[in-house]
Amino acid sequence: MTQFKPLALSDIEAIVTMMQEFYAIDNYPIAIDVSKALFQEFISNENLGKSWLILSDNEIVGYIILTFVFSFEYQGKIAFLDELYLTEKARGKGIGSKAIAFIQSESHKLSLKLIYLEVEQHNEKAQKLYLAHDFELHNRKLMKHKIK
Repeated sequence: MTQFKPLALSDIEAIVTMMQEFYAIDNYPIAIDVSKALFQEFISNENLGKSWLILSDNEIVGYIILTFVFSFEYQGKIAFLDELYLTEKARGKGIGSKAIAFIQSESHKLSLKLIYLEVEQHNEKAQKLYLAHDFELHNRKLMKHKIK
C-alpha cells in the first residue's frame, strides 16, 4: 500500500539521504548541511510549499517537494513540482502514478491553479509518466538567472 506522509523535522535526515541519491543521477551538486537547513525553514513556513515522504508497505521509498508561487498570469497560487523522487527499487511498480495522482488531488485542496515541473531530456520514463497524467509540454523556454 502506498502512503504519503507530510514531512516532519524528524524526517530531514531520511529525505536528505534520498536527495543525495537523486542528485547523483545527473551529477548535481548538493550541500548536505545547506539542504538540512533549507528543510527546517521549508517545513516551518507553510507558505513556501508542501513536502511528503512516499511510503510503500511502511517503507520510505521516495519523496515529493511542491513549492508555491503567486502568479498574476494564472490568477493565483501555482506550484512548482520541485522534486519527485523514487528509490530505484520502487520504480516501475505504479508508485510514481500514485504520487502524481496524490499531487493532483492535493492541488485541488490547496487551490492551486497550475503545476509546473522540469524533466531532464534523457529521462523519457518520467516524461511519459507525466504526459500520461495530463501534464503537457510547455511551449515556452525555461530560463534562469543565478543571483551571485
